[in-house]
Amino acid sequence: MTSWTAFAVITGAVLLVLLVLSHLTQSAFDEIDLEAGSDDSATDSTDEAPAADTADDAVDSRSDPKSDSEAVVDPASSPASTAPGDGAATAETDRDLEAETAEPAPRDRRDGVDPDSLTTGMMLANVAASQGLFALALLGAIVYTGVPADALGIEFSRAYLETGLVVGTAVGVVLYVANELGAALATRLGFDHDEQLRELLAPDSARGWAVLLGGVLPLIAVFEELLFRAALIGALSVGFGISPWLLAVASSLAFALGHGMQGDVGVVVTGLLGFVLAAVFIVTESFLVVVIAHYLINAFEFVVHEGIDLEWARTLES
Repeated sequence: MTSWTAFAVITGAVLLVLLVLSHLTQSAFDEIDLEAGSDDSATDSTDEAPAADTADDAVDSRSDPKSDSEAVVDPASSPASTAPGDGAATAETDRDLEAETAEPAPRDRRDGVDPDSLTTGMMLANVAASQGLFALALLGAIVYTGVPADALGIEFSRAYLETGLVVGTAVGVVLYVANELGAALATRLGFDHDEQLRELLAPDSARGWAVLLGGVLPLIAVFEELLFRAALIGALSVGFGISPWLLAVASSLAFALGHGMQGDVGVVVTGLLGFVLAAVFIVTESFLVVVIAHYLINAFEFVVHEGIDLEWARTLES
């Protein structure tokens, strides 16, 4: 007998942990960006300060008649009359000038992780490990609570496989194009979304691309569709008799919040994309369709933007 309540509790726990980790990651990157901005401002003000002091000194010198006369007749200003202790004062002044012009020491990153210090391999390994652990937790919950495969939109037949491949590919291509057009339109209207995470995950070698396209992105697609579509919509609608369309709205909101690293515009676009995928899942009743569509959207984004460096916004403007 299926334990729907236990499955709902475990699924809710997985979702909560995922959202908390996403929020913490976003906060860490935002804090680092703010620190970088404040350091740049401080450096600019420090660079300008000596010039301001020099200008003030020049004004004081011009406004003080005594300074002009001393510059001409004061014996102390002559090199021949330098006192024995003046050499130490000059050396100390030189040290002060060197200290002022020296580059600031690198900041301590103990309170956060500097994105520049993260390698692509580290990022891919981290994403694969975290998504894999969450996926295993969900699969364990499915087996433990006895959730039937059909409640998750899973069947074991040739027709299911063929339909999933054909329909999933078509849906993925259409949604990718729509997603790119929407992002390009938002950019032209002055709105932009943060793609820092995608840039960090972009490989710089053929082996890295093989790992990304053949391992990490499929894992992300399987886990996210298993959680946000199969579990939160399919299983809960079957187990508790809740309208799948109502669950689609709730799961899409959670899906959007889980992608906070993409900025406000990215969250909105991701939420809309999540709802479309939810609608496709409800209509087709196929987990495979949305997995393939999700994978193709992500794969096209990486290949187009990071692989061949093509930006739709710039292309449309030209």
